[in-house]
Amino acid sequence: ISSTYTYLLADSESAEAVIIDPVLETVERDLMLVNQLGLTLKMAVNTHCHADHITGSGQLKRRVTGLQSAISRLSGASADLLLSEGDTIPFGRHVLTVRETPGHTDGCVTLVLGDQSLAFTGDTLLIRGCGRTDFQQGCAKRLYDSVHKKIFTLPDQCLVYPAHDYKGQTVSTVGEERRFNPRLTKNLEEFIDIMNNLNLQKPAKIDVAVPANLVCGLHEV
Repeated sequence: ISSTYTYLLADSESAEAVIIDPVLETVERDLMLVNQLGLTLKMAVNTHCHADHITGSGQLKRRVTGLQSAISRLSGASADLLLSEGDTIPFGRHVLTVRETPGHTDGCVTLVLGDQSLAFTGDTLLIRGCGRTDFQQGCAKRLYDSVHKKIFTLPDQCLVYPAHDYKGQTVSTVGEERRFNPRLTKNLEEFIDIMNNLNLQKPAKIDVAVPANLVCGLHEV
């Protein structure tokens, strides 16, 4: 179990919807909800090329006519739409804006709602934590800079929705993480030392998940 959070965002007037970080094993669940709510799923976005699960984008594209996939142009992965800093993903009256936030991987992005009330931070910023930086082009300094320059500059009340949580936490705020995140409140040197000494095991599915996710939504996985 990857403890991945998938997010479904929809415009209440047009019923256009976007799904963020879908997981292969939960595609049926997600499609059931889309159908129950009468939504038109326009885009499946991955915040980065995940190492701990296979994306559901490919399966969703086979099931939903007209659905497009998206991922960062820096991820090395294929998708219908390759995202860059400042790009926007519209759904109805709303829009998600792309902020490039590398460090966990080269291709990590944070997706910010147009009014800056919500931020989907992927594995860059977690609740009271952050993504690891010891594989897949990881770099502690880049992650630190990404969080401080691209996420902590959002309004204090902006809600933070991460791609994972292993303790059952679901949401935080930029203000809370700026004040209380035990890693990212440190100075850069202290942060790099923490990240270099986590001694984490390699994700169990990395050798299967990464090759599959590099063909995000375009080929059989």
